[in-house]
Amino acid sequence: MKNLREVATDILLQIERSQAYSNLLLNKSIQKNNLSGKDTGLLTEIVYGTIQRKNTLDFYLIPFIKKPLEKLESWVLVLLRLSVYQMVYLDRVPDHAIINEAVDIAKKRGHKGIVGFVNGVLRNVQRNGVPSTDSISEKSKRYAILYSHPEWIINRWTEQFGEHTTREICEVNLQPPSVTARVNLIQSTVESVIDNLNDEAVITERAPLSHSGIRVVSGQLPSTETYQSGKVTIQDESSMLVGLAMDPKPGERILDACAAPGGKTTHLSERMENQGEIIAIDLHPHKVKLIEDQMERLKLTNIETVAMDTRNAAQLMEAASFDRILLDAPCTGLGVIRRKPDIKWTKTPEDIERIQIVQAELLESITRLLKPGGLLVYSTCTIEEKENRHQIERLLGNHPEFEWDTSFYERMPKEVQPYINDTKSDLQLLPHHFNSDGFYMACIRKTSRKGGETKC
Repeated sequence: MKNLREVATDILLQIERSQAYSNLLLNKSIQKNNLSGKDTGLLTEIVYGTIQRKNTLDFYLIPFIKKPLEKLESWVLVLLRLSVYQMVYLDRVPDHAIINEAVDIAKKRGHKGIVGFVNGVLRNVQRNGVPSTDSISEKSKRYAILYSHPEWIINRWTEQFGEHTTREICEVNLQPPSVTARVNLIQSTVESVIDNLNDEAVITERAPLSHSGIRVVSGQLPSTETYQSGKVTIQDESSMLVGLAMDPKPGERILDACAAPGGKTTHLSERMENQGEIIAIDLHPHKVKLIEDQMERLKLTNIETVAMDTRNAAQLMEAASFDRILLDAPCTGLGVIRRKPDIKWTKTPEDIERIQIVQAELLESITRLLKPGGLLVYSTCTIEEKENRHQIERLLGNHPEFEWDTSFYERMPKEVQPYINDTKSDLQLLPHHFNSDGFYMACIRKTSRKGGETKC
């Protein structure tokens, strides 16, 4: 059986080589190696921390290595990064133990020369300490190293939000994310779920933004009977706000246009008291299965799943047949870097340009499916303006039969109302506002107007 740091090395190496998703690999590795709760916590901290701080760790290593870092074997660089991460940012294990473990791993994987190299680099780091970022004169480069984000992201966010806000976003992106969950109010109450989880050694408290939300203080929620019996669903608080924006009513017909893995779909169903009809679309059949698994666990029966490309929905579904439509659009995910830190190292400015085209096509496809008077909610988990408000402004410019829905403001919790834009109809939450995911949502309504004329 591999020890914890060997497992961490394997995970980080797979992410480095194949851009695999850190959260999926981590969960698989925890199950495969049958780690204890304590070891699971440390493994998670080492893996996520090393990914989060990759830029900074490389900056720390460069003075101690004569050749460029990219010339090192991948596993050697990964091993050095995770070792320096522990030496600088963790204090529960002494440096000599971290170095000894790294040397033992090097002995298993490499020859004598590599063993000596790993030992020498880490002992030099221990002896001399890491360099200061104060030596970097250019501000954007210094922030990129200090906060461990790509420089292009630092520059882009500074242009959109200003320097101070950019620093706040970057700082919170380096902190561990909180785990929040939504209580299934059809089956239970928030108070009874908190009590039940307490009996199962999971301590929770009410979440500040959602009346049906709870925040995990300690313990493993997915392993509880309360979770497995369908009384709660893990979901970020900002994502829960979509259910309030949609404001679905029992008996309505609703389209969830990009529905997997089903967190928002099932929230809509719960708010509809399992009455009416939800058509949940996703492109990939294996992702549709994730929605169906959620439906079964939560005992919800008013959802019909369909595997299809939402861009074809206008040709395959009846026009003006839905009371409300949710488009939780594919996006760059730059609002969930804290939860998926590998995103910031794999995304590029070109990705933003490419995804905008898909988003616009999806929006265009679903417009004719909404009834006059119906509501369309557009949401993303990014904080990139071109993927968010620009998309809705483009749609409103091309479709005069749509207008901002100003009643959105009243449906939102008073805590987030100060962050609602001047339209009173769209909201951009940044990660540091409530220590939640960065999230955007806009609410527009279809009128009876078309081409600037009013139908009689």
